[in-house]
Amino acid sequence: MISVYQGIDIVEVPGIMKVIQKNKGFVESVFTERELEYCMAHKNRYQHFAGRFAAKEACLKALGRGLSAAGIDNALKEIEVINLASGRPDLQVKGWVAAACRGKGIYQQTVSISHTGQYAVASVVMLGKML
Repeated sequence: MISVYQGIDIVEVPGIMKVIQKNKGFVESVFTERELEYCMAHKNRYQHFAGRFAAKEACLKALGRGLSAAGIDNALKEIEVINLASGRPDLQVKGWVAAACRGKGIYQQTVSISHTGQYAVASVVMLGKML
């Protein structure tokens, strides 16, 4: 039997911009080096930071967890949003998040990100086999 896990998150771009500008350690604690390089290379970098943050939160929601769940330390950095050659975003997971995916038998995942000047939204859908 196949199980479907879905998560969605929305982030206010001005809010993430304020957090990043006030707390320089935030970027390093949440985003990987590749994500940082990707976002900084864009004129509207805060939209991209917000989109990636929303994707990470949506991934955790799809796994049935939130940022306050036990064992969640560093989970946001364990979820990396990359872009495939086609430009489509994809997720790479490691550590605790990868273990949570294995525990649910996740064998396929998709992520979609959209953003404007005010909001970024992301949706994650995961397919898993009942173990």
